[in-house]
Amino acid sequence: MKKGLVHIYTGTGKGKTTCSVGLGARALGQGFKVTYCHFMKRPELYGYHEIDSLKALGATIFGFTDGHPHFNKEVTPEMLQKQVAEALVFLSGYLQTAKPDLMIMDEILITVRDGFLEEDVLLDFVNQKPEGTELVLTGRGATAKLIERADYVSEINMVKHPYQQGIPSRKGIEF
Repeated sequence: MKKGLVHIYTGTGKGKTTCSVGLGARALGQGFKVTYCHFMKRPELYGYHEIDSLKALGATIFGFTDGHPHFNKEVTPEMLQKQVAEALVFLSGYLQTAKPDLMIMDEILITVRDGFLEEDVLLDFVNQKPEGTELVLTGRGATAKLIERADYVSEINMVKHPYQQGIPSRKGIEF
């Protein structure tokens, strides 16, 4: 791969992370160097075993935040802004030295949507990625500028979901 492209998986529907993890598994199967970074998730509490699957297949895994203030009252907006800013500084250096073939930034779009990261900061990060790195951004609320910058944009919208009928999340399907 000479030119890495930018993917966005966004929308209100289920499957954004699943799409990115599937792409990661495909890339690992082809011998690519894959890095998966999660934001807003707390795998130690909620599982997110897709992360374990990628790790078992050989991906490098990074987690950068302690969740979202709406779901973890110990996280303040200021704390989250700092964690995200520090993550981008780290990842900028990591991209230049490790040069993964594929980097997935799961739920990074929520940090922009909810005001924890400035849109232009993420755009700068995207524009400074190494030419050969494929970059995936997931999360609800992709902005018009990020959509314009991306090469692939998939909007996954909910039409119908079991929780609307009172069916709780199921292990292995929703988590």
